[in-house]
Amino acid sequence: MSFRVAAYDDPESVRFVDAVQAFYVERYGGADATPVDPAEFAPPRGIFVLGSPPGSGPVCCGGWRRHDDATIADADRGVLRPGDAEIKRMWVDPARRRQGLATAVLAELERTARAAGCRRMVLETGSAQPEAIAFYEARGYAGMPGFGVYRDAPASICFARQLVITAAAPGGHGTPTVGR
Repeated sequence: MSFRVAAYDDPESVRFVDAVQAFYVERYGGADATPVDPAEFAPPRGIFVLGSPPGSGPVCCGGWRRHDDATIADADRGVLRPGDAEIKRMWVDPARRRQGLATAVLAELERTARAAGCRRMVLETGSAQPEAIAFYEARGYAGMPGFGVYRDAPASICFARQLVITAAAPGGHGTPTVGR
């Protein structure tokens, strides 16, 4: 799998974001109302990637945006932390699912967030997405209090996972890992 950093508003990215929003309309009756500024997904504030398996064009995407003191709403203080990387618009083309692509996208998002100095990944999904809930739980994401536009919505489910660097052995180098 290869990943290409793309602008959130790049035509290829927009194709995937539109597919995600159409999916939300099917499942929830409306698109995600979370405010998104494409600049939030430009390094160093965040990243948006398109994933391509060997011999294929992009079939999946995902991004994260960093939260800091200026971007955390008053209602989210104490829930979101400066340096959190919020996952947004993670998507795999339905024809390419169940091939490990979502796992690869998530690993790339975690890797790039860790490299950017982020210490925790956070995300919001909903009860109408049991596949997403099972996916994140199986990868060590744990429930957290709600945040953002849907902080008080009964169907909203938020998750977090710590990004940590293991301590170096004497004479060795630390190994990046992800844990709770």
